[in-house]
Amino acid sequence: MRILLLFGLVAVALADVTRFDGEQVLRLKPIFDEHVTLIKDLAQSIEIDFWSPESAELVTIDIDVDIRVPALYQDMVHTMLLQSNIQHEVLIDDLQAAVEDQADNKASPRTHSYTKYNSWDKVQSWIASISSSNPSLISRQVIGKTYEGRSMTLLKLGKKSSSAKPAIFMDCGIHAREWISPAFCQWFVKEALSTYGKDSQMTSLLDQMDVYVLPVFNIDGYDYTHKSNRMWRKTRSRRSGSSCVGADPNRNWNAGWCTIGASSSPCSDTFCGYKPESEIEVKNVADFIRRNKSAIKAYITIHSYSQLLLFPYSYTYDLAAHHSELLKIAQGASAALRRLYGTRYTSGPGAATIYPAAGGSDDWAYDLGVKYSFTFELRDTGRYGFLLPESQIKPTCEETMLAVKYIAAYVQKNLY
Repeated sequence: MRILLLFGLVAVALADVTRFDGEQVLRLKPIFDEHVTLIKDLAQSIEIDFWSPESAELVTIDIDVDIRVPALYQDMVHTMLLQSNIQHEVLIDDLQAAVEDQADNKASPRTHSYTKYNSWDKVQSWIASISSSNPSLISRQVIGKTYEGRSMTLLKLGKKSSSAKPAIFMDCGIHAREWISPAFCQWFVKEALSTYGKDSQMTSLLDQMDVYVLPVFNIDGYDYTHKSNRMWRKTRSRRSGSSCVGADPNRNWNAGWCTIGASSSPCSDTFCGYKPESEIEVKNVADFIRRNKSAIKAYITIHSYSQLLLFPYSYTYDLAAHHSELLKIAQGASAALRRLYGTRYTSGPGAATIYPAAGGSDDWAYDLGVKYSFTFELRDTGRYGFLLPESQIKPTCEETMLAVKYIAAYVQKNLY
């Protein structure tokens, strides 16, 4: 009887996990207005997951469009593309296999690993252990709860000081399915602590400044991608009267909110929310940054994918007041990153470099007065997309570390 009950529970658990058998990720290359119209019409008629750009509304001529197509519509979509002469290629032929192959062949360790995609439970345990490992360099504080009641724990790195120090704020994992992002925040904390006293730049940084690190921003969504739906992007909030779950936490900030590149439809992956900061996770972070506005000199948010280093603005094509300086920093950081493995990043303001998108955290921070505000879009450029293999965690984090250290050093030199 117990064995039957166990099998029953396993069956229920498996039934709750979304599978992607027979699904493909395609890259389309629209070169005519007719192609753009066709892609947008297609998105209206069937369910398509836009990987890049993030919604049908953002599709334009001469921008690659990466989409996930359900198995049910494969033949129809391929026929339509051929008939319309839209150049296209298959990036991922079997999405379910890609999901399963994202982990390397070694058995997943029971404990936290810096070269694995750790579940939220492992990250949570790591936060507790790392924050008690070196009390003179790291501390933690809970800045609020998520919609589902999980604690948002912020790590503060820096040599203890009797007076307030200027700070950098960095967050990872705003979008749930971008697993390489939280992996980097964990890597950054490890490197900062292990190289203090050995690396002169890191030692100087932590002596003179504090670095706030939020290892996982969208905890509810991140946990959901590990347990139920690997491709989930949004938060997990619910609203009475709607069957749609969550909002896009990087369209929910009060920066040109819901004006362009965001959706007012609750079912959309780019849903802007019911008002600015309607998502409790966004409000918690915004409240913390507002409270510490005088100390926070830089804001860095880590995303994937596309290999970009962006800065304001994304909600308008207007250039930021400090455009030239921000471009110089972004190009310098990209050059520092490239020196390790030759990985090439493109730098520029969000709207002009990729596409317009209102309600982003970097624009909000910049408008608040945090001049040095940057968004990283980590590896790769589409071969794996959100399913970057674990074998690429280490090189991705190593090269990104060089870029973040470059930005931090610049900020440190220009504090006063």
